[in-house]
Amino acid sequence: MAVTGDETAATGDMPAYQIRTPTTTLPQGVVMAASPGTLHSPQQMAEEATRKRELRLLKNREAAKECRRRKKEYIKCLESRVAVLEVQNKKLIQELETLKDICSSKTD
Repeated sequence: MAVTGDETAATGDMPAYQIRTPTTTLPQGVVMAASPGTLHSPQQMAEEATRKRELRLLKNREAAKECRRRKKEYIKCLESRVAVLEVQNKKLIQELETLKDICSSKTD
């Protein structure tokens, strides 16, 4: 769990904290070592480095997946906004043409 602190709470004198659950979970087989000082053999150090690398790659894959998902959502939002604005633009063009016709008929 991650804890984030806001500037001030509603009372203004104490910081407010919000507890969030992590977005990714570790696979069942991943175990963190107690400390680097407990490792003695080069083989254990190499295995720990391999585990750390695999964990980093896993986190990076998850982060990239989430980034792609957010990007798709953002693009969908932009596309729907474009569609709404195009409809609004057509209506405004029609209104302009109508007003031009009215104005030109009054000057005749």
